[in-house]
Amino acid sequence: MSIKQVFSIRTAVLAMFGFLSYDAFAADAQPSAPMIIKEWNAPNVDSLPHDMYSELVRYGKALTVETYAHIGPNVKDRKMRFAGNNLSCQSCHEAAATKPYALPWVGVTAKYPAYRSRDNSIGTIEDRVNECMERSMNGKALPFGSREMKAFLTYMQFLSAGIPIGSRVEGAGSAQFEPPDRKANPVAGKQIYQEQCVSCHQANGAGLPNGTPAAGYAFPPLWGKDSFNNGAGMNRLLTAAAFIKGNMPLGTTAAKPVLTDEQAYDVAAYVLSQSRPAMKNLEQDFPLRFNKPVDASYPPFVGGGTPDEHRLGPFQPLIENMKKLQPRS
Repeated sequence: MSIKQVFSIRTAVLAMFGFLSYDAFAADAQPSAPMIIKEWNAPNVDSLPHDMYSELVRYGKALTVETYAHIGPNVKDRKMRFAGNNLSCQSCHEAAATKPYALPWVGVTAKYPAYRSRDNSIGTIEDRVNECMERSMNGKALPFGSREMKAFLTYMQFLSAGIPIGSRVEGAGSAQFEPPDRKANPVAGKQIYQEQCVSCHQANGAGLPNGTPAAGYAFPPLWGKDSFNNGAGMNRLLTAAAFIKGNMPLGTTAAKPVLTDEQAYDVAAYVLSQSRPAMKNLEQDFPLRFNKPVDASYPPFVGGGTPDEHRLGPFQPLIENMKKLQPRS
């Protein structure tokens, strides 16, 4: 496979998850834009019968909503302790991974196998699940043949029923976000956090547990030992800001955001400036360095700029520098 082909595949994958516009995807990867599914309703698990398939769907939803109770770090069976924190999948994939612009899983099974720039390979949906397990859940990979992996995939397939392969689901990924052309301001972000976030996520960012952390959280921790690690996608400023704009504070939707782009940018900078678990071997991510996101705040840093600029911006100069590293057609 040529470098040009690799970059074209990467462009398509980024578009699928909302990191590139579909205009860019169409121009680079195919002659016409994909079908856009504008109206969809996630199917109701409660309507299923009680057969083997339906029970696996239900287990997949339970794993999504109460991850900590089934594979968390405090479950009774030590062999089942795959997650390293007490978050749930729906801490990021809201409403059991069905809320538009909150990283829903509707339609996701039609996108794999696909090129994954993080390790420069063709990855399966199982690979993608384990990426979340090792990064967002700060844990370890699920065995591909395990009941838990099968349940996750079956639930994703159930949510994706009727979505044509190659189509784009409106509401996939996060909300539209235009990063300000300046360095993010964590000091201003702290003020926004105190005004908009502290009642749920607490002043120390530790979240509000359901009695004890082992029972999960009513509102998840945003930093500290029980949060996502520094290799997670949510540890990137542009990714976090887009998610925050479309979903925070509680009750926000992408259609009616509470925070402006500027506010989401700054409060994301404040949250990501706090301590969190560290993942090993992050220097091995993105072996084709021109693929590395400019807001990946761990070395090696690509495209010029200081480590602080990759952490807080401004990102537009870095984006322009990265374009110069991309293979020419």
